[in-house]
Amino acid sequence: MPVPPYKLNDVVKMRKKHPCGGERWQISRVGIDIKLKCLQCGRVIMLSRTDFEKNLRAVVSENRSENI
Repeated sequence: MPVPPYKLNDVVKMRKKHPCGGERWQISRVGIDIKLKCLQCGRVIMLSRTDFEKNLRAVVSENRSENI
């Protein structure tokens, strides 16, 4: 099984902008669902993993710290 290119606290860019105009999202939960926080207005949304992967455009910045 391949390792996904995104992890907790990564900042991603989605296909569509948020209604507030923000386009950068921080991943705050990874599992069956993906929880995202808009970095412009602070709104939190949850997407299914399949919807997230379909709408993901790019990983803008990666979280370099590893929690062990």
